[in-house]
Amino acid sequence: MAVTDPLGDLLTRIRNGQRAKKDSVLSPASKLRVLVLDVLQREGYIRGYSEEEMGPVKGVRIELKYFEGQPAIKHVARVSKPGRRIYSGSQSLPRVMNGLGITIVSTPRGVLSDAEAREQNVGGEVLAEVF
Repeated sequence: MAVTDPLGDLLTRIRNGQRAKKDSVLSPASKLRVLVLDVLQREGYIRGYSEEEMGPVKGVRIELKYFEGQPAIKHVARVSKPGRRIYSGSQSLPRVMNGLGITIVSTPRGVLSDAEAREQNVGGEVLAEVF
């Protein structure tokens, strides 16, 4: 079955894997998914990821991170959805939990966290929020 929102599917797999206390989850690979995983790894929300074969297609094995038995990601949600895209300028990027969380933004300079986007003074599509 085709997935209409690949990024939403990735975030749901991560959320479900952490609720089930899994060490890792497997997801189909795409450029956008890998770029979002890069941001999550840079910000310390996942231990890492590696490419893996999933039958005829490539997949990504995501190593989930826990701190004292609790998931590193308490909340992950899709902001801009296929039915309603959300864009924001560099100065009006939303802050998650007063800066304790991150917003993942797709910019002309790549997929960045909100802090990186503010630093580079670029805005774009607000993909997800994580804390």
